[in-house]
Amino acid sequence: MWATHKTSILLGVSFIILLGSFWLLPQLAFVVFIALLLHLLLCPMVDYLHRLRMIPRGIAAALTLILFLVAVTVLFAVLSTPLARSAQSFSRDLPALTESMRHLFASYPVIAQEIDRLWSSIASFGIDALRSSVEVIFDFFTKIFDLVIILFSAFYLLKDGRSIEEWITRLFPQKDHMRVFRLFDRILLALHKYICGQLAICLLMGAIVFLYFTARDIPYAVVFAVLSGVSEFIPVIGPTIAALFGVSVAATISPWIAVQTLLFYLLITQINHNVIYPVLIGKSLHLHPIAILLGLVLGGCLLNAPGMFLAVPLMVIIRLVVEDIYADVNAEDAAAPEDKE
Repeated sequence: MWATHKTSILLGVSFIILLGSFWLLPQLAFVVFIALLLHLLLCPMVDYLHRLRMIPRGIAAALTLILFLVAVTVLFAVLSTPLARSAQSFSRDLPALTESMRHLFASYPVIAQEIDRLWSSIASFGIDALRSSVEVIFDFFTKIFDLVIILFSAFYLLKDGRSIEEWITRLFPQKDHMRVFRLFDRILLALHKYICGQLAICLLMGAIVFLYFTARDIPYAVVFAVLSGVSEFIPVIGPTIAALFGVSVAATISPWIAVQTLLFYLLITQINHNVIYPVLIGKSLHLHPIAILLGLVLGGCLLNAPGMFLAVPLMVIIRLVVEDIYADVNAEDAAAPEDKE
């Protein structure tokens, strides 16, 4: 058994250890995931500069990272002011919104009580978040060390990613080097397609929600645009929660606008799931919605919010590894009768 399926066993054990380390060391999971995310996003640009512009790969990696950081800084500077203004307005108006929701469902005591409890919790959270804004700034600077590690990890992945793959491949039996190398390529390609497509969907959904809220003169357009965009990284559950919050705010203006907003969210959800998502990400993930939901629940239980963000990428990796092991076992079983003959 060991001699026949040595590579498959090593692959299975390696990924089990990797997932276990993520559970025991969530900070490690965060650093590795963000560094890998940057690698997958920026690698095409590094390849372009290295191959077509004949720039040494190390310089191309450093230049790409610098350009990315400048772009993110500019984007943050442009969006931070309207987002902060909208978020402060939303937090300030939460008590009035809670009162409006209470009056709207005054005829239904049970619903009104649940909504009152929900909005009170949100209001408390918003006020606490504003009060702790200074603490958040200080906490950000305590994360500088992690940020430096992420940037250096991303740099070396961009510079020596292929060499690292080859080194890991050589840890496996020589006859399976090409098989392991192809598996790594499939994993990186699937993750690249998922992350780039997911980012595009986030930006698109955020822009659509912003335009709708602005056109209908519904307040807090920036807040709900950001909420809708970020929520796309948590499939099924995230967009549903964002839609419920959006419809709830629209209901404080008028029931008719709430109905229109509900129809709007249903429409963009269907377009996203049936048109945009298949085009940008395609069927390459091969994950059933039930599997995604269970993965999100498990990830949330193990690592809270970061676990929900990591759930789908990790499930993609697990699926590809299991498929590779399954194909190897079937190939060995098919070859066994021929060997006996």
